[in-house]
Amino acid sequence: MLRRFPSRSVRLNLNRSLNIIHSSSELLEQREAIVGAIQKEAIAESSAQSPVDFSQQPDLRQKGAFHWQQQTLTLEDKSRHRRLPVDLYLPQLPGKQLVPVIVISHGMAGDRTTFAYLAQYLASHGFAVAVVEHPGISSQRFQQYFAGLASSPEPMESINQPLDVKYVLDELQRRSQSDLVLQNRLNLQQVGVIGHSHGGYAALTLAGATINFELLRRNCERDNFLNMSLLVQCKTAGLPRINYPLRDERVKAIIAVNSLSSSIFGERGLSQIQVPVMLVAGSKDVVTPAVPEQIRPFTRLTTPERYLVLIENGTHFSVLPEGTSSSRIIPVPAEMVGPDPAIARSYLSTLSVAFVQRHLANRPDYHSYLSASYAKFVSQPPLNLNLVQSLTTAQLEQAVKR
Repeated sequence: MLRRFPSRSVRLNLNRSLNIIHSSSELLEQREAIVGAIQKEAIAESSAQSPVDFSQQPDLRQKGAFHWQQQTLTLEDKSRHRRLPVDLYLPQLPGKQLVPVIVISHGMAGDRTTFAYLAQYLASHGFAVAVVEHPGISSQRFQQYFAGLASSPEPMESINQPLDVKYVLDELQRRSQSDLVLQNRLNLQQVGVIGHSHGGYAALTLAGATINFELLRRNCERDNFLNMSLLVQCKTAGLPRINYPLRDERVKAIIAVNSLSSSIFGERGLSQIQVPVMLVAGSKDVVTPAVPEQIRPFTRLTTPERYLVLIENGTHFSVLPEGTSSSRIIPVPAEMVGPDPAIARSYLSTLSVAFVQRHLANRPDYHSYLSASYAKFVSQPPLNLNLVQSLTTAQLEQAVKR
């Protein structure tokens, strides 16, 4: 950056810089205290749960038994002038069986290949998976942006991304009536959505979370240097303040990974969700920091089936595979990727299977995998895993005061 400044000198506001450093130190202390509170809650929940010998249970860390086929669809939503490439993974089950459908939604500078590993894993366990590429925030769009051939992502992408998912579901429903390959294959009334980063935001809206423009305006008037996700959330504040129809009744469960939600939803917006939710956080995430963007929002959920997954030392990039198009466009230093990301990807694959088996396929026998005990069983250093189902604002405040 210094080499690109047009001047031979740079002026620094030291007072402001020192204030940022002081605030950063306080936030780091709060984060460590809150991580400690989650660890304590996970131990308490594990102790209260009936003992299960997971070594004698089916190992969800292994790929499933089903083969799958992949096909690429190119959908045209003419009403919004959106061209949507979609990779569809279909498990090869005996006979004609309706299977739940999972849509995976990527984050900024991602594409439909970013979570191919997760789609294939879920398909091997018997789920149909549609991985949609969002043109307004895709790796191709960012490549054009950095080359000076396109503008930065528009605020309307906060609306378009969940609408992309809805359109994909509509189109799959239409094609399942006429396409011989899809007929009697897709249960489009049992849909799950898995989203990362901005895709996590989209998953929350599809589950019923509503944009809180009043809270967004208040929070965006402040200086928030230490939460990069507010740069994205605050762009949404410029949209017309209307009730955007983003919820989809077909969506019965969601997983939001490293999602952004603090100011764009707030308590009022998140309390509208009434389907099972899993929030996945990395304690060292500096893009969508865990405490404001996933941990505190978790305490505001009112749905009875909710899970908070905390990957200690995990970052915003821990669940992303190496060598993706997004990593080539925006190279991420190893320090920001964090240690052993393969472990984090294994966690996401394993817990996603348990979650969708329980809440989409209605398999109660998978309930034991969605527990603090199972998280402890599969946990590996340095990315120790915690899963809790209960956490309150009071617990967080008490941890910070100590």
